[in-house]
Amino acid sequence: MFGSSIVQLSFSNEGWGAILAHLYSRRADIILRGYPGWNSSCALEVLDQVFPKEDAVQPSLVVVYFGGNDSMLPHPSDSGQHVPLQEYIENMRKIAIHLKSLSDKTRIIFLTAPCVNEAQIAKTIGYQMGQLRRTNESCRIYSEACLELCREINVKAIDLWSALQKRDDWRDVCFTDGIHLTSEGSKIVVKEILKVLREAKWEPSLLWKSLPVEFAQDSPYDPLSPDGKTTTNVSDWTSEETMEWD
Repeated sequence: MFGSSIVQLSFSNEGWGAILAHLYSRRADIILRGYPGWNSSCALEVLDQVFPKEDAVQPSLVVVYFGGNDSMLPHPSDSGQHVPLQEYIENMRKIAIHLKSLSDKTRIIFLTAPCVNEAQIAKTIGYQMGQLRRTNESCRIYSEACLELCREINVKAIDLWSALQKRDDWRDVCFTDGIHLTSEGSKIVVKEILKVLREAKWEPSLLWKSLPVEFAQDSPYDPLSPDGKTTTNVSDWTSEETMEWD
């Protein structure tokens, strides 16, 4: 998972990264590469370091999120996180090209800029950021640009801007500060990612239930059954939390 603070914080607040790590435990490792404040230009600068082409083992799936910081309205000083729309599109194109070159089996999902609650931003972090420069409209524009690029280059994409707003109460339940996601917002992200994985015609399938469980063989050290004679293999033990995502 490669992106900005929405990626880094996905392992907190019962976030979407933590949910995925739980689902994929004993099946695949979820590796976090989230950098708060970063935009697509920052990502390009470190792309070869984060994803070296010469590595013997390449990722099976890369989930990429950049766009929210890029969409910040430009500051009069020409400083800050804003990346012009066309530059953002080309940055994301270059990121996709690099990731596709890692291996024939490396799959990619882009997450678009999500919607934001402008009133909540003003109340929670407006004192740090000064005049509001992240708007729902600018996020929509960058989200649609990312979707259009992904259609052009045949990369799976998730429209977070629209997905979060399908809940009538999205402004009240999806954000901790108007930008970053609560557990409810994260559940929407997980459902969208799993939907892509279910529908993708990828071989092998990368859906968590399709992957083999590590060390799944029976063992004499497995827990005893109630009869005290046989054992129960719990390598694929499924909790109620996990069953929610079946």
